[in-house]
Amino acid sequence: MKINLRFFASVRELVGTAQEVLEVAEPLHTVGDVRTFLIARGGNWEYALAQARSLRMAHNQVMCAADTPVAEGDEVAFFPPVTGG
Repeated sequence: MKINLRFFASVRELVGTAQEVLEVAEPLHTVGDVRTFLIARGGNWEYALAQARSLRMAHNQVMCAADTPVAEGDEVAFFPPVTGG
């Protein structure tokens, strides 16, 4: 299974990349599963995507919740909440 990942702002800075193609043997079923998989990498990945952190997630460029299903070739993005002014 391949999922296109995008990281923005402080998440990008912490994980050291703006994008990645994630290839996994076992399918990941939801955006939350993708987040959990990445957290398991440890280090900055664990800190940047920690469940206790307030993060926004998008699936195929639409804001989503952790229970949003993912499929082969989808895009999942992670970014901190932002404020305008």
